[in-house]
Amino acid sequence: MVLVTRRVALAAALAAPALASAQPRFPDKPLRVFVPWTPGGATDIQMRTVCEIASRHLGQPIVVENRPGASGTLGPQAMRDAKPDGYTLSQMPNGTFRMPALMRAAGMTPPIDPLMDFAWIIRMVGYMGGVVVRPDAPWRTMPELIAHAKANPGKVFFGTPGANTTDIVLRRVARQDDIDWTAVAFRGAAPNLQAMLGRQIDFSAETSAWADMALEGRVRPLAVWTSSRAARFPDVPTFRELGYDYVAESSYGIAAPRGTPTDVIMTIHDAFKLAVHDPQHLAVLARFDMPVRYLDPEGYADDCRLVNEQEIETVRDLGLRLGG
Repeated sequence: MVLVTRRVALAAALAAPALASAQPRFPDKPLRVFVPWTPGGATDIQMRTVCEIASRHLGQPIVVENRPGASGTLGPQAMRDAKPDGYTLSQMPNGTFRMPALMRAAGMTPPIDPLMDFAWIIRMVGYMGGVVVRPDAPWRTMPELIAHAKANPGKVFFGTPGANTTDIVLRRVARQDDIDWTAVAFRGAAPNLQAMLGRQIDFSAETSAWADMALEGRVRPLAVWTSSRAARFPDVPTFRELGYDYVAESSYGIAAPRGTPTDVIMTIHDAFKLAVHDPQHLAVLARFDMPVRYLDPEGYADDCRLVNEQEIETVRDLGLRLGG
């Protein structure tokens, strides 16, 4: 009996390496990454570039799938419901935190919980954006525009690419300086900027979609809400420099469904970290004036907890509501 038991144990020990080697190495098939925006925008181009580079390091293709809508939360929702095996990921925009906060404030149950549903992999980049006016506008600086708005309460209108987006900084400026101006929400950057150029609104609060237009002289930037001045616009001050301590870079990265194995998370992280700092990707970031904002899984998870708290406070503090 003892001899038989030993033989069984020996056979199991000899078989263990074979069984281990039979386990497929991750990844052994293509990955899918949801981008919750329409094709062709800055985020879509950045994500497609970084995914293409990361695929080289992973040895498998990465398929980018656009899932626009619901303030950028449809991608995270679809990813959350996927198998937690690392093969389905999503870009994680700021709406992942703001929409649940808005819904809870309205007494609704959000479809996602940013602190419970996801495994955070890597934070990659942030956005550049700011206030722009027409080239022939009478305001040459942000203080001049603010002075005009204070002298004309209720008569100044500005555009945003959507409700509860880029208007947040301007709401805070308005409260700090007792300004009465009105945000007009458009469906994206293009109609926002077109409305400004068409004199339907006085100025636009927009992400880096206006950068090339500014270089061509079609719009004039007055201030940016990044933590430092944009490299291509060194003469344009930040809101902080003007006395408004607000930064709105909306840094983002990618995540997987909660329960994804740690070793899989780290494999994906390592590939994307190399991709983020790859010269090809950095050239795309320079094109859109997007800063690198890298954090590893632990740092990203900590940052997400902080952002979630900030969004809840912002919704409560500014009285934000669904739909603006």
